[in-house]
Amino acid sequence: MKMNYCMECGTLLHVLPHGEEGLVPYCDTCAAFRYPVFNTAVSLLVMDERKENILLIRQYGRPAYILVAGYVNCGEDAEDAARRELMEELGLKALTVSFNRSHYFPPSNTLMLNFTVTVKKEDAHPNREVDAWQWFSLSDAREAIKPGSLARAFLLGWMDGAYDFPVYPPAK
Repeated sequence: MKMNYCMECGTLLHVLPHGEEGLVPYCDTCAAFRYPVFNTAVSLLVMDERKENILLIRQYGRPAYILVAGYVNCGEDAEDAARRELMEELGLKALTVSFNRSHYFPPSNTLMLNFTVTVKKEDAHPNREVDAWQWFSLSDAREAIKPGSLARAFLLGWMDGAYDFPVYPPAK
């Protein structure tokens, strides 16, 4: 995603060479280089301790199952955001948190950081954001996860060892 306007004053940016950084957007009004700004979020493969089952959720009235996800707060480490989102959305405590893969998601200008978190397989206590949740075997999760989604790409990439991320905008 290209930045066209200064996020401070709204002036149209143009690119200038900036040392070893290459061509960087520049604001004449602020006399400053402007580097890309984007959101950062975590996406979670919530697994039981044996990593035999995965917990998927449905949210916001949508019928498809997805992964738990949420934004990283300013000043928060991504691993802490993963633990917080798990507790906020499902009332579960992470036993382990391990990074899997990242991917930039253009529709929301977000860098998604995917983690595997392990939990004790117990009843979740979801908040109002979660409409439904269910434990799936890995083979059933492969079928249940939303087709064409970034959540599916993260899950299947983790399972199969090869990530095939969706292209945006989707091909017609």
